[in-house]
Amino acid sequence: MFNLKGQVAVVTGASSGLGRQMAEAFAKQGADLAVLARRVERLEELKTKLEKEYKVRVLPVKVDVTSSDEISEAAEKVEKEFGKVNILLNCAGSSKDKGVLEMADDEWDFTIATDLTSVFKMTRAFGKIMAKAGYGRIINIASMYGLVGNTEIHTVAYHSSKGGVVNFTRAVAAELATSGITCNAICPGYFETELTKAVLDTPKFQEFAKVHVPMQRYGKPGELDAAAVFLASKEASYVTGAILPVDGGYTCI
Repeated sequence: MFNLKGQVAVVTGASSGLGRQMAEAFAKQGADLAVLARRVERLEELKTKLEKEYKVRVLPVKVDVTSSDEISEAAEKVEKEFGKVNILLNCAGSSKDKGVLEMADDEWDFTIATDLTSVFKMTRAFGKIMAKAGYGRIINIASMYGLVGNTEIHTVAYHSSKGGVVNFTRAVAAELATSGITCNAICPGYFETELTKAVLDTPKFQEFAKVHVPMQRYGKPGELDAAAVFLASKEASYVTGAILPVDGGYTCI
């Protein structure tokens, strides 16, 4: 089960963090990849690693996921290279962390454009390729903060954008349900990446985790992979519109 050999997966935000981890997870299962991000040198490094270790084809594509033109060009390039797209994983994102009383318009607009509107634009462009084949797996990386508020960090635009991704996922799932295309979302909790490890390893966070995360720890590299591989697989053919928290239990209490 969950063999992705012969499948083509498009992964945004693949130059680092969770996007890079899940691109490698797909490669381990045999998928060929188009890896998208702005830092093309990181993508070239990833291409070398994945092609050597897993014997798959990898196409690096430099793209700003807030640009409709760049996304359209990327879709054309990927379709020309592989002839199809089976899996789309929307992972790219960033945010300006401010509370509702302090946030400026440009900070709000940046976060919504990067975390929500980009998911729409990517889904529109690559969903058209999937629709022609009558098959596709769309996976959106939302956040547990798209399901709940929090008292630790003031980040109202991030909560709003990720909550938007959650219901965007449901809307797309319903719209495309008879087309052979599924659309699901993963809501990660606190996960270790090269950018978050220093914060997560602090005594302050450790105490916070003991109170607020039932498993009393953050997620480790690779612990998100199984959810992504499952939702990307042919076996998940009757799963659409699902919102899957992978958060150590944070949202269950």
